Order: sequence, then structure tokens, then C-alpha cells
Amino acid sequence: MMRYLFLICLAAGASQASAQVAPRDSAPPTALTIDQAIELARRNNPELQQIQNNRIGARAAVRSAYGALLPSADASLSAQRQQGGQQIFSGTSLGASSDVNQSSYQIGLNYRINSATLITPSLQRANRDAVEADITGATSNLRSNVSQQYLSTLQAEATADLQDSLVVASQAELVLAQAREIVGSGTQLDVSRAEVALGLQRVQALKARNQVEIEKLRLFQQMGTPQPANVKLVSQFPVTPIQLNLEELIASARNQNPVVVALRSREHVADLNVRREKGEYSPTLSLSTGIGGYTYGYTNSSFPVTQAQAQFDASRASCIRTEEVRAALNLSNQLSQCNAMAFTEAEAAAIRSGNSKFPFNFTRSPRSFSATLSLPLFDGFAREQRLQEAMASRSDARYSVRSRELALTADVTAAYLTVTTAEKTVVLQEQNAAKAKQELKLVQDRYKIGATTFVDLTQARATYERAESERINSVYDYHKAFAALESAVGHPLR
Repeated sequence: MMRYLFLICLAAGASQASAQVAPRDSAPPTALTIDQAIELARRNNPELQQIQNNRIGARAAVRSAYGALLPSADASLSAQRQQGGQQIFSGTSLGASSDVNQSSYQIGLNYRINSATLITPSLQRANRDAVEADITGATSNLRSNVSQQYLSTLQAEATADLQDSLVVASQAELVLAQAREIVGSGTQLDVSRAEVALGLQRVQALKARNQVEIEKLRLFQQMGTPQPANVKLVSQFPVTPIQLNLEELIASARNQNPVVVALRSREHVADLNVRREKGEYSPTLSLSTGIGGYTYGYTNSSFPVTQAQAQFDASRASCIRTEEVRAALNLSNQLSQCNAMAFTEAEAAAIRSGNSKFPFNFTRSPRSFSATLSLPLFDGFAREQRLQEAMASRSDARYSVRSRELALTADVTAAYLTVTTAEKTVVLQEQNAAKAKQELKLVQDRYKIGATTFVDLTQARATYERAESERINSVYDYHKAFAALESAVGHPLR
């Protein structure tokens, strides 16, 4: 009878364990591979997008540098209205009793060139290439960060699965302790210990699942997108023996590592900047030409007619006086011609027509052309300061390249050694986990028949938990080390 009750309790424990591992969410999961995660990060990560925006300014700088090799053109159009009245200038009264309208236009071409202008396009092209290298480096760093976080999330999920399995094992141990108490081969103390162990294990499982969600949030933060519901990471990463040569990896890293490539591009930019600053010592040729026109007219169209008629009358009166004197002296004269002079309506109409050119009936101004060759002599050492700063920047760029190359050798070597060590560690931890699992099963079997105590069972389960946790950590430490090696080299290795 007691054996029958014992079997019933075991069946109940198995049923309870099955219920524990039932799916938490009935909604279909959203699968996410590591390649999809990296691609989404490239398109959405805000920090990478900010760096990519530098490409716009770099391309515009290249266009501007080439545009400096072309003449600059400008056009102006002006209009002015001046109130009529008298003005005194040097004791002379000037002005008119009518308001005056004036307008003018000017179209000019200017060209300026020196050796610095000729170097600038090459400088801006190099700067554009350096910006592209920066973008490549930022993309590579983002790929490494997303890969590391993806692996951390998988590691957290594996740990959570382990904790869930230990919850099931603790439930089975509780049922077993209760069954032993029923048949009289166990004590209430064993049951209490099993209940405490189950409660503690549920806490660990709860924390592990919470850590999974936190790691997913960090992953999608790196990707720059909102996290969908019930997402599942599906990429698998087998542990395979590496077939890589350290010397080849170092040589490849020196040629392809995005950070080194970007620093070399900056060094080239700094070198061209020195050449451009030296070009400021060369002569500068400036050329300019242009066309223009103007209009001038009175708002009262009768005013210029009245002025012209007054001038004509004064000229006619002067002519008559002069010729009358000659006639009185019996000299030859043109008195009849002076008397015949008259201001005609056609002349008045012509004056009114000439006064009505405002605002767009321009009178063309004479064309002009100028050429200037200037040689800078002294500008308060500002030019020398810029040159010295450019040379210092070039030296800094060279030192940065050298420093990074030295660090790269150390980084690649360290990452390679870490990967090889991690590979060996995985093998050892898998052996430890297998042995711990065998020991746990043996102790469980012995506990069922009453050949050992619950304390031994608890210790065996704790040993298995540590061994399995170390195995999981060693597997993902290997993959993280491999990802770090890929990041140091600058390109994928598998």
C-alpha cells in the first residue's frame, strides 16, 4: 500500500513539473537573427545616423572647393528717389525743384586664384574619404556592440532555461520528500528543506527571466528600434575549433581595421592642410569685370523741358545781343539767324522721352576690366601661426596612427589568445557539467531508495547548477571573444 502511494506522489510531481514548463505566452514569437539585428541597427541607430550625416557636409565641401576654381558672379539692382530742393556745396547752390528718380544695375565677374586654391579640392576629397572611413569605423563598432549584446541576451536566456529546469527538479525533489515522509522513510525536516529550496529556486528563475528582458531592452536600444512583443533570438553559434593564423590576423588588421584606416585618412588630410597653409605665401591673382547701366529722371516731366527752354532763351538772347553790337559797328553778323532761333515742340518731346527711362530703360555704362597680382608680405604672424598649427596637427595625426597600430597588435594578439583559451575552457566545462549531471542523477536515485540524505541531494543539485552555469558562461565567453577578435581585425572571420 505504501509503495502504491509513493508511485502516486511521483506521478503527481511529474504532472506539476510539466505544468511549470508550459509556454508563458501563447502569441507566436517574432524571430530575430543576429544578421537582422545588425541590419536594423545600421538603419536605425541614432548615433550612427549622426555620424553618417557628416557625409553631407563633406560632399558639400568638395563641391565648394571645386566651385572656388570658377569665377564668382554677382548682380545688383538698385533704385533711389531724391526729394527736390536746394543744397549748398562749396558755396554753390545745387539741386532741382523736382523730385528725382534713379535706378541702376551691375553684373560683375570676379576670379581669385593662388596655390592654396588649387590644393583645396584635393584636401576636401581627402576629408570626404576620411569621413567615409569614420562612418565605416562607426558601423564596425556598432556591429561589434550589437553582436556582443545579442550574445549576452542568448546567455541570459540559457541561464534562465537552466533556472527553470532547476525549478522543475526542485518540485520533483519536494514531491519525493513528501512521498518518503508518507511511507515513513523521510522526515518533515526534509519536506521543509525541499519547500525552502523550491522557493529559493523560483526566486532565482524569476530574476533570470527578468534579466532576459533587460538584456533584450539593451539589445533593441543598440538597434535603435522599439522592442516587439514576444521576440525570440534564433541564431545559433556552434563552438568550432578555430583555424586562424595570428600573424595573418595582425597583417589583415593593419590593412583593414576601420579605426586605423580612418586615422590614416586623417593623417593624409593633415598633410594636405599643411600644403594649403604654405600656399598662402604664394602670389594671388585677382581678375574682375562687369557690365552695368543707369537711369535718371525727374518725376515732373515738364521740369527738364522748362529748364531746357530757359537755357535756350538765355542762349538766344545772348546771341541777339552779340550780333546787334556787330551790326551797330557795320560788321558782318548773323542777327537774322539769332532772331529765327526757336524752341520747338519736337525738342520738348525728345526731352520728355529721355526723362521717362526710369526704372528699366537703362543707359549702358562703359565696360571695365581689372587684373591684380598681390603678394602677401606681413599679416602680424597670423599666417605663420596657422602653418605651425597645421604642422602640429599633422604630427598629432601621425602619432595617432602609430599609437593605434601598436595597440592593434596587442588587441589582436590578446583577442586571439582569449579565443583559444575560451575554446579549451568550453571543452573542460562541458566535461564538468556532464559529470555533475551524472552525480546529480546518482544522488537522486540513491535518495529515492533512502540510501542518502536530502542534504546530499541539495549539495549535488548546487554542484550541478554551478557546473552548468559555468558551461553556459564559457560557451558565450567563447563567442564574445570571437566577436571581439573580429572587431579588432576589422572584418568578419566566419
